[in-house]
Amino acid sequence: MKINYRYVRKTLVKYFNLMPAKEEEQSVIDQVKGAIVFRGTNLWILMFAILIASLGLNVNSTAVIIGAMLISPLMGPIIGMGLSVGISDLELLKQSLKNYGVATLISVVTATVYFLLSPLSEAQSELLARTSPTLYDVLIAFFGGAAGVLALTTKSKGQVIPGVAIATALMPPLCTAGYGLATAQWPYFFGAFYLFFINTVFIATSTFLGVKLMRFHSVQNLDSEAVRRGRKVVYSLVLLTMIPAAILTVNIVRENMQENSKKQFVKAEFDQSGTHILSSQLKGDTLRVVAVGKEITEARIAEARARMQFYGLEDVALVVIQAENTEDLALATTLSTAEHANAVLSQQVSDLQHQLAAVAAFDTLSTNVSKEAVPLFPEVKTVTVGKMGGVLTAVVTPQEGVRLEWETVKRIGEWLRVRMNDGKVDVIVRNLSLTVEN
Repeated sequence: MKINYRYVRKTLVKYFNLMPAKEEEQSVIDQVKGAIVFRGTNLWILMFAILIASLGLNVNSTAVIIGAMLISPLMGPIIGMGLSVGISDLELLKQSLKNYGVATLISVVTATVYFLLSPLSEAQSELLARTSPTLYDVLIAFFGGAAGVLALTTKSKGQVIPGVAIATALMPPLCTAGYGLATAQWPYFFGAFYLFFINTVFIATSTFLGVKLMRFHSVQNLDSEAVRRGRKVVYSLVLLTMIPAAILTVNIVRENMQENSKKQFVKAEFDQSGTHILSSQLKGDTLRVVAVGKEITEARIAEARARMQFYGLEDVALVVIQAENTEDLALATTLSTAEHANAVLSQQVSDLQHQLAAVAAFDTLSTNVSKEAVPLFPEVKTVTVGKMGGVLTAVVTPQEGVRLEWETVKRIGEWLRVRMNDGKVDVIVRNLSLTVEN
């Protein structure tokens, strides 16, 4: 069957062509210009929206947060930035950046004041969700912004703009940043502000691409140096914004893959009739499996350990805790915890013994060195060796009426460095000090 590509192309253009629904360009520009200014009504609405969103985050209410996002006017200057770059309008870009800065500052200050006065200081799940942005947040901001700019530049707007405001979630990150400032929890502040920055950059980027797609005319000459320089800045900003989010996403994906591997391993290796796996927890480099009922034999556990490499768990230690019933399990868990604590304590004791042995060896060596120094250096009465701030230090007392020459002090330092097998030694002779090292 021969495919009529011309017909397919014509059909696709008919359904996906946006140009027939394009809004008048000047009308779109005027609408954006009216939305970027934060004075009077817009400023008060912004502050009220921030307070509502802060309340929602404080009491962990999703409905209240959504309400705040619907009335927020923050989208205006962000779309203004994307539009201004798309049509090469530097004056509009300056106005958008200025009002964006004002809106951001007012939002963070309002949220900070609220959380300073709020009696509820514990971070809820809605707050915590805004502190670890990932590549998925980049995609949400980009596609949300794309839907927003198409609604803005076409006549068939529908109910897109409110949905975009909810999906891209500009308000909650700013409120969370205010919470981080109010409680001096800087990871919250920087994580939330980074999420807000991601939303800003990629909503503006999708707006820029949407304007190009709709073939808006440029205000300035496209070949001007200022325009080219501005685009380089935009492209660099987009790339730099994505990098941290991509790294966080890779870590999350890796953790999810490890968690899935753990589940597959436990199900495949310990699924047997009469045995119930109560829990399996992968923490650090240890996998703890808790089971009740029919005993899992040592041979099967050994076989499971040997097969861990096939699940990507070759560097993970397997600990199986099991009992016939929950009462025995509680005892077994207690014993396992006690064994672990005992092992940790034994390691600490071993470390202390090594440290004591090292101290004793150093003391013995110091005593011998003090005795050996006098015959080697007749001008010296005593040499006392010790550690000061982790640095080998020797205090030299010369014979009565003798003034040690600089070369003599240097030779003493060299000898001590070799004799004590140390890379550096500080030699102190009354008011004279010398450091000798490799």
